[in-house]
Amino acid sequence: MPEPRQSASPRRWGPDGRAAAVSITFDNLGEAMDLAMGTWPQHARVGRHFSVTDVLPRILDLLDEEGVRCTFFVEGWSAELYPEALRSLCRAGHEIACHGWRHEPWTTIRTRGLEAELIRRSVSSLKRHGIELRGFRPPGGISNPWTIDVLRELGFSYLSPAGTGAGLLDGLVALPFPWTGTDAYYLFEAFGELRRSRGEPGEPLPPDRLVAGMERTLKETVAAGGYVSLIFHPFLHAEQGHFDVMRRIIATVAHSDALWCAPCAEHADWLEANSASVAVEPTLDERNWH
Repeated sequence: MPEPRQSASPRRWGPDGRAAAVSITFDNLGEAMDLAMGTWPQHARVGRHFSVTDVLPRILDLLDEEGVRCTFFVEGWSAELYPEALRSLCRAGHEIACHGWRHEPWTTIRTRGLEAELIRRSVSSLKRHGIELRGFRPPGGISNPWTIDVLRELGFSYLSPAGTGAGLLDGLVALPFPWTGTDAYYLFEAFGELRRSRGEPGEPLPPDRLVAGMERTLKETVAAGGYVSLIFHPFLHAEQGHFDVMRRIIATVAHSDALWCAPCAEHADWLEANSASVAVEPTLDERNWH
């Protein structure tokens, strides 16, 4: 990966001069990840996934109640199945960003040409629904060596991979997420290896561990005067207990006087405009954990 540009530590974030910045983000739309992982039943119909039909409307109600605007990283393939879901996100003032074509594990893409084609297909699919993409998050969180060049050539302005910090990275804004800031670290069976590497059980953790871990991540971000991107996956929050812990974290962010919460694109614009005074040096993770 290219070396990040160095700059001074920020004093205040956003138009109101908050102590730190946070984006609430959501990954995945519908069946795309199951299809990519081979867990979707072979002859099952697509287009009525519970995460879209049941969970997403509840999430939108929650975000409206708390006055929080978010970024939804969706797959271009899924946009063909769920155009009304996309329209509902746009009507509510949320940003839609790219999460691959059909949630391909990004580090398995071996050529720059294939990666560029998958992103172009996503851009085209979403554009047909009137959505212009600004940002990209690689499925699995890990970029390829050529990803930034491809994104820059296709007109993207930011990348949101696994890592820490936030700032300019070879012509793009980097808005990384920490693994402990994603619900999958605590709740998703596929993250067992990552949990074990950090001294945790391989089995999914109880929901209260998500609350404690994300609240700690937020406190550390405020103490450092930095930026953090938090991730939720709608398919992990069908159970009421899981939904309630997501509600608690979103409410914590919404009611914090220290945090500037906005969609990723707004953070990217702010960082680009204030690059001389704002940069928590991006450090990107290079290991794919699932």
